[in-house]
Amino acid sequence: MQGADKGQSNRLDGRDLRIGIVQARFNDELTSEMARVCIDHLVSLGVQRKHIQHVTVPGALEVPVALQAMADSEKFDALVALGCIIRGETYHFELVANESGAGVTRVSLDHHIPVANAILTVENEAQARARVIDKSKDAAIVAVEMANLLDELL
Repeated sequence: MQGADKGQSNRLDGRDLRIGIVQARFNDELTSEMARVCIDHLVSLGVQRKHIQHVTVPGALEVPVALQAMADSEKFDALVALGCIIRGETYHFELVANESGAGVTRVSLDHHIPVANAILTVENEAQARARVIDKSKDAAIVAVEMANLLDELL
């Protein structure tokens, strides 16, 4: 296959999409900003606010089960996972990062639904703050683009 994917720009039209967002409340100041940016960017891509369902859960480990419930409902074209895991002094960081990431991927593969994983895994709060806006916008773009791609493929 040569050249860039010519259909990519057409895939950024969110007008007919329904998107579910699961936000971890742990590090709430950061994750609430992520949700705001992601929702605003989804709207800028054409997704109607009334077609965006935003729920919160306690932390990153709870994100996959809420994503799974949304996927089970078959009401959504794509899902978004938002969270922020900041390294601490114990192994807990690795456990939460690895297990939440694996759970998000499992939901996507088991349910054949795109899940944009924007659960930040960072060393400190400064790194998190530096990534909040870009990763949140990226999650919106990935959700819309992948929902449209899967619609083309299936």
